[in-house]
Formats: sequence, structure tokens, C-alpha cells
Amino acid sequence: MLRKIFVFCSSLFVLILISGCAEEPQPQITYDYGLPAPALPPKAAPKPQPKGFGLPGGEWVPPAYLEKGWTAIVIHHSGTPKGNAAIFDEWHKEGRHWEGVGYDFVIGNGSDSGDGEIEPTFRWTQQKVGAHCGGTPGNWANVDGVGICLVGDFNHTYPTSRQMQSLAQLVRFLETRYNIPKGRIYGHNTTPGANGKTDCPGRHFPMYRFKSMLD
Repeated sequence: MLRKIFVFCSSLFVLILISGCAEEPQPQITYDYGLPAPALPPKAAPKPQPKGFGLPGGEWVPPAYLEKGWTAIVIHHSGTPKGNAAIFDEWHKEGRHWEGVGYDFVIGNGSDSGDGEIEPTFRWTQQKVGAHCGGTPGNWANVDGVGICLVGDFNHTYPTSRQMQSLAQLVRFLETRYNIPKGRIYGHNTTPGANGKTDCPGRHFPMYRFKSMLD
């Protein structure tokens, strides 16, 4: 009799194993509802990108009813280690009694604006005559030339890599939109008819290398 019981129990145990019915007890989940809900981990904030850097140029298109037919580009340096469009606007108003900043665009070096950040000024958005290159016959460089200023003193330092990339991007946009040939892209110091001696955009501005970036 005992042998039959033993055989029956052994068979039942084997049957349970084969059928997969044997289960481990599930862990019991408990929660104290008197406690505040656990906070979710904060999402990483997106890294800010300099305005104008890596963009297609749509933000640089002026209003159609104001847009002029530009024929040249004049490149400057600020001659200062720091600055941005707002600072130059204040200097030009207070120091020179102009309507505001004389340039159409300012490209930052990371001091008071982003490294490579392109700032269109009111002269560009309103398509006003510039005040960046005096003395040319009929004031043509200010009337028909787009003035671009890179922040920095390039008699003592070099433009940053981001400044050069942004400048190339902006100039390509202007070349394409206004059919400006490479021969009409000047440094301030090589602008035909410009008044007085100047080394702007600085002895260390790599004009030859810059123009090769446009190819």
C-alpha cells in the first residue's frame, strides 16, 4: 500500500513539473499613499545654438517691399576684443551721433554674443543706407554694399573658426540672392575709393582663405 502511495505521489510531482504549473510566489507590491509621488527625473535641456549658425538664411531675407538690389559686400572687424550689435549701436549713437550701428550684420566671438552668432541690425531689417565705409564716390559702399562686422581685433588675434564658418554662410546667401561676384567682396581696406588708410578687417584676417571657403 505504501509503495502505491509513493508511486502515485512521484508520478503527480513529475506531472506538475512537466505541465509547468509550479510557480514561484509573486512579490507583493506595496505603496504608502501617505507619501508624495516620486519625482520623475528631469529632462535634459536642449543646448542653445547660436542664432544664425547652421541656419539656411531664411531669417535674413528682408521684407519684399523694402528689399534693395545690393551689389557688394564689405567685411570689417570691430577692432575691439568684445562687443555685439547692441553695444556697437550704443557707441555709434553716443560717440558718433549716428542713427545707430553702422553695420548691416555683426558676427559675435563669444564675448557679448554667441561665438559665430549672426546678428542682423536695423540697417539690414529696414534696408537702410549703412555707415561703415566712408569716402567712396557717391557713397556707393554704404548705399549698395552690405557691411559685415566680425567682433575682434584681428591685428592681434584671429577670427574664431565659428566666425569664419558663419561669415562664409552669410556671404554665400548674399552672393546667391543678389548675384554678387566674388570680385565684389572686399575688406574695408581694399574697398575701391574708400576714404583714408585703414587696416580693417585687420592684418590677421585671412581674406584669401576666406574666399576659398566660398568655392
